[in-house]
Parts: sequence; C-alpha cells; structure tokens
Amino acid sequence: MIAAQHVDWNDIESLVGKLSKNISKLSRTFSSITTVSRGGLIPSRLLSDSLGIKTILVDQKMISSSSLFVDDIYDSGKTFYDTLQNVDNSSKFVFATLFARRGMKYPEQLVYAEKTFDSSYVVFPWDKLEFQNSLK
Repeated sequence: MIAAQHVDWNDIESLVGKLSKNISKLSRTFSSITTVSRGGLIPSRLLSDSLGIKTILVDQKMISSSSLFVDDIYDSGKTFYDTLQNVDNSSKFVFATLFARRGMKYPEQLVYAEKTFDSSYVVFPWDKLEFQNSLK
C-alpha cells in the first residue's frame, strides 16, 4: 500500500491562509497568478481571493516574473525547473505552493505554507480519484 497524507478542505483553507501571509512578507505585488491546470488551479483561485489578485493565467508558454506562480506542492522540482525556463526574469520569479516536500533542497524562489510530514503521497481533495485509481 502507498503511504499517503490526506488533506481536507479545512486543511486547504488553513494552508492558503499561511501561504498568503508568507507571500505578503515578500513586500512586492503581483500583476497576476500563473499556474498549471493539474494541481495548481484550485490553490490559485483561493489565493487570488486572499491576495486580491484578479487575473489567473493557466498553462502559459511564457511567464512574466511579475506573475506569482502557484502549484499545490513542490515535490521533485520538475514543475519548478520546467517553469523557470519559461520565465522572463528568473531572479524575480516567485513559485508558491501549499506544501514543500520535506528533505528536498528548496530554490530561493520558493514560498510555501508547510513542509510535508514525510515522503508520503499528498492526497488533495481535488485529486482523491486520481490517487484511488493509482491503487488499482
């Protein structure tokens, strides 16, 4: 059986609050939020309300460093490094996630709400079915 850390909607609301506070500490503003449709869309929507950012861009080829990039988890770093190649100014890029995988080396551009408990698969409310199907 695959070890899993299940996250419910109350956890998500708490994580979004923590992440919003951490982003606010950056003392900069963002013109938009950019995200990937798988994983980042729901956290992006919740953060947009919390931060007062009206525009959410999804699955963009080119990414402005004035846009906050949001995903649900920083895990292997693949999404981060793939995305970084498409950013106009990587030194001003900010990558925000609900969770950062414990034990990983984090890039300086990463802002997160919490670290995972361990290496367990994190099951978010929006990917429960995907996780269940992976067990078959």
